[in-house]
Amino acid sequence: MELVTLERYEPGSRLGTGADYEVRTAVDRETGNQVVLKRPVPQMIRLNQHGGAEARTQRLLQAHQEMGASLTGIVPILGYTEPANHDAFFGDSLGNEYRVTVEERAKGIPLLGDQMARITGVPIGVGQNLFALFPLGQTDGQPAFPVQQQILDVEETFLKAGYLLLDLRPQNIFYQPGAGRTTVIDCGGLVPLKPSKREEHPGNRRQTTPADIHDFFLEVLKFYTTPQRPPEQAAGYRDPYGLRPVIRFEEELADLEAAFESQDDACRAAALEMIKKVRGRSYSGLEDFRQDLDFYFDSVRQRNSELPDYPLARQAWEEACEWLKADYWRKFLFDPDVELAEFQSQAHC
Repeated sequence: MELVTLERYEPGSRLGTGADYEVRTAVDRETGNQVVLKRPVPQMIRLNQHGGAEARTQRLLQAHQEMGASLTGIVPILGYTEPANHDAFFGDSLGNEYRVTVEERAKGIPLLGDQMARITGVPIGVGQNLFALFPLGQTDGQPAFPVQQQILDVEETFLKAGYLLLDLRPQNIFYQPGAGRTTVIDCGGLVPLKPSKREEHPGNRRQTTPADIHDFFLEVLKFYTTPQRPPEQAAGYRDPYGLRPVIRFEEELADLEAAFESQDDACRAAALEMIKKVRGRSYSGLEDFRQDLDFYFDSVRQRNSELPDYPLARQAWEEACEWLKADYWRKFLFDPDVELAEFQSQAHC
């Protein structure tokens, strides 16, 4: 990670915009490598309301410097600029200074596509549904529910370094179906475990209770578990699940509890037990939660395998996979013909 100037890069197109950052493609003129340039959302910069994003960027740069080679499962930061007015480079007139980070371009697709693409009919939730919530197809050697397992692995790395990583929503996760590989592309929700002063919870500036590991557990339950059974029609894979961010701890748990209580199958008890422990903040640590989550997913796999209409559900899964061949997904470093080849061969067995 080095201090750079933007003149080193050939700017490309906008790749996506989140709550705090805009991401654009670029090419490193020195190496020829594809990278992404990340900056605060332009409207926030124009209004000089990007101080929170700048603080999160600075905290992330510090963590990268501290952790070095131990950081795995996240997109590497290759460089960063000094805070400056970058209007000339980006061709806009925002009028304020900000820092830009240069990151390696992640391979695969986002589990949740850009919200703007939804307006044009793109099924932005298909990645989350296909590979996280209802992974009915898997390549050889992949663990069951690989997305969740790798997210927990990333969290464990940060915990060992003294940080809690939050805001691991699907839009912040890229996935390579063929390799079964997950990459976290946004670590802005980084909180020191022993802050010198009370830290804000990312995305919720009114929160007064300092975040702890149970806030991460709630995110896993909200975005990566569901009481729903696998859809029997491809349309069930279109929309994202749990779209809005975690805002109020107790209300989110109450909604999850009500959703799982409405189901009467083998997964219900395992899910409710996790919700109970998260509410009471009674988990001893990550491994304690991982054991319960593994037990829950074992119940999900057993339930899915015993569904009377499982062949219909698997057919819907395969049909939804075909959506990933659309042009929208090809703008990422993703070749659907390669990434989905093994899934397609399974379909014809």
